[in-house]
Amino acid sequence: MKSFLFLLFTLLTSCSSIELIEMWKNPKIDSLSVSKVLIVGMTSNMEARKQFEEKLKKEFESRDIEAVMSLDLFEPTFTAEKKSKQELRIVEQILATSYFDAILFTKIKGIENKIVYSETFKQKDYLDIKFKDDYYLNQEIFYNPEYYRKFNIYHAETSLYCICPIKERELIWKGYIDIVDPISIQETVNDYINLLVFVLEEENLLKKKDIE
Repeated sequence: MKSFLFLLFTLLTSCSSIELIEMWKNPKIDSLSVSKVLIVGMTSNMEARKQFEEKLKKEFESRDIEAVMSLDLFEPTFTAEKKSKQELRIVEQILATSYFDAILFTKIKGIENKIVYSETFKQKDYLDIKFKDDYYLNQEIFYNPEYYRKFNIYHAETSLYCICPIKERELIWKGYIDIVDPISIQETVNDYINLLVFVLEEENLLKKKDIE
C-alpha cells in the first residue's frame, strides 16, 4: 500500500519539488476522525510558518474540522525560549481540556547540500564514446561554474498525534518528506500541503472533501 501511494503521488506531481520518502502509521489505528486540531509549524521563518499554518487550517475547515494555528494560540514569546518537558505536558493538558483531539506537527529536520552535473552534459551516450570526445565534452569542468548545479534538500517531518482526553497521547502517523531546491515559499507550502492531505486521506486519517 505504501509503495502504491508513493508511485501514485509521484505520477500526479511529477513536476513537484516535494517528495514523500517514507511514512509510518500506527498499526492499532485503521481510521481517525477528529473534530479539533492544532497545527504547529516549527521553523524560524515566520512567513513560511504563517503561510503553512493558514493553508493547512483552510484544508481542515473545508472538511468541517475546527483547526487552530499555533501562531494564534501561543504568544510570540512561546517559541523564543526552550521549554521543559513539564511545561509542554501542561500545554498538552490545556489542549485536552480545550477539546483539542489532535496535533499536526511539522518541522525541518535537516538541510542537505547537493551538487549535480548540468543537464546539458548528460545528453551523450557514454557507452560508446572515445577519450577525445569525452574530454572535449567535459573540459568545461575546469572553467565553467555552471557545469555543476548546487541546490539544497530540506528534510521535513510531519507527525499526527492524538491528544484525546480518554486516550493515551500517542503517535498516529509520521511522514518524512523532502523539499528539493525550494524557490518560492508559497509554491513550496502548496506542494507540501497537497501531498500531505493526499496521503492522510488515502490512509483514512483525514476525511475527503464533500463533492459539491
